[in-house]
Amino acid sequence: MVKASAPGKCILFGEHAVVYGQPALACSINQRMTIEVEKEETFDKWRLDGRTFNPRKHPHIDYIRQQLPALDGQPLHIRVRGSIPKSSGLGSSAALSVALCGALQQLRGEDIDLMQASRLSHQAEAQAQAGRASPMDTATSSFGGFVVLSDTIEEDLDFIETRTMDVDGTSYQWHLHTFDADIPQGVALVVGNTGVHGSTSAMVKQVANLIEQHPERRVELETIGAIARRGIQAFREGNMEAVGQAMTENHIVLRSLGVSSPELEQLIRAAAPSSLGVKMTGAGGGGCMIALTTSPEQTVGDIEMAGGRAFITRFNEPGLGIEHIM
Repeated sequence: MVKASAPGKCILFGEHAVVYGQPALACSINQRMTIEVEKEETFDKWRLDGRTFNPRKHPHIDYIRQQLPALDGQPLHIRVRGSIPKSSGLGSSAALSVALCGALQQLRGEDIDLMQASRLSHQAEAQAQAGRASPMDTATSSFGGFVVLSDTIEEDLDFIETRTMDVDGTSYQWHLHTFDADIPQGVALVVGNTGVHGSTSAMVKQVANLIEQHPERRVELETIGAIARRGIQAFREGNMEAVGQAMTENHIVLRSLGVSSPELEQLIRAAAPSSLGVKMTGAGGGGCMIALTTSPEQTVGDIEMAGGRAFITRFNEPGLGIEHIM
């Protein structure tokens, strides 16, 4: 049996603007998805959590198992465990795909290949989402730490690779980067969950319609890009006050684009007094918000008093890892 795990992610800067060529920054969180894989000794079919595996219900899992088949062709039993809330914008599906890649690599007697896991899991997610998936979630789950997605190679960051994908005759290209950040001791990120499931596709379409009807509002997306670059530089310098200010500014622009929600605003207002910066994370319309804080326990309490569920995560959480081999 092999057990592998991969972290979820949250977006610190750049959501929505990244669709229009602006940079975005994500970081790994300490909530993880864990995959246990072992050879199926009882039945002659693959199983998932005790039930016969149905490829149509789990297309991303099916894609990965086809790309990394067991060397002897024997069916496998996959068990999924995780602490990442589903449909919350924290990358639970990407983390599952990455962890499965790692487990199957080990079961095949191969060393962990983070780049392969990042690529295969991205392809699996894209296939499951009709081709529309950026590599940000799966790259962050694979490598951990900070991942910057941009439409250009950022010379002052550590380049990972260029990813290209064809979707309905259109070629999309992303440049992935990372960087080291010296986070001061005592600084943490608090994630607050509204419990409301927002629709990524609906929010992206809403912004697209807004820009189509009011082209002059594209300047707001450019503003988010400028804020993201400033926030990335502040992280690299360890200037958490500047990071927090950039986060709050980023949220103000996102709110003006109409992608926040009453539930998100309620949690953000509650967390703001004890935080250096607050913002929604992900597509919006519900889902989660994040707070940069030096008083994480107080911030968690404030969010939960306002009706949300919250947890504390540190920065530089490790990416894909093997937890157990038997």
